[in-house]
Amino acid sequence: MASIIINTASTEDLETIQSLGRQTFSETFAESNSEEAMKTYLDESFSTEKVKLELNNPDSHFFIAWEEDNPVGYLKLNSGAAQTELKDDDTSLEIERIYVKKSHHGQKVGQLLYDKALESAQSLGKNYLWLGVWEKNLRALSFYRKNGFEEFGSHTFTLGNDDQTDLMMKKILD
Repeated sequence: MASIIINTASTEDLETIQSLGRQTFSETFAESNSEEAMKTYLDESFSTEKVKLELNNPDSHFFIAWEEDNPVGYLKLNSGAAQTELKDDDTSLEIERIYVKKSHHGQKVGQLLYDKALESAQSLGKNYLWLGVWEKNLRALSFYRKNGFEEFGSHTFTLGNDDQTDLMMKKILD
């Protein structure tokens, strides 16, 4: 495996973010959801307009993991008003997405992206990181627990007509 480089994404990376988002979300969740629900979610969540707005939001931060010229994963962080739930402006940073291509699972790409999130939270002076993760995504739950996250609640995530439970997790920073 070539070394992985993590770069800050900009509006020039819009198509890369869209492509990575669609591929990695599909690889992770298509087996457990209807084709119709997946299509609707992917069309809405990774539309050019939505991704452009997110990339231009000063409270959202994107990072892409590259293996040579191949994008293999990405990270989306939210602070302030961009946070999806807590909106604990001054004290928290949300990890909205750590997505890695299935071909690169087990190769520490997710860990490198998580390390970037941790570094970002510390440089921004945040007290804790938080996220929501689907209760049935055992791989992700194990990853976050290994990295010191603890559950503190849950919320409903709707995909198509299916209400799913996301576990809310946080990690207090030293």
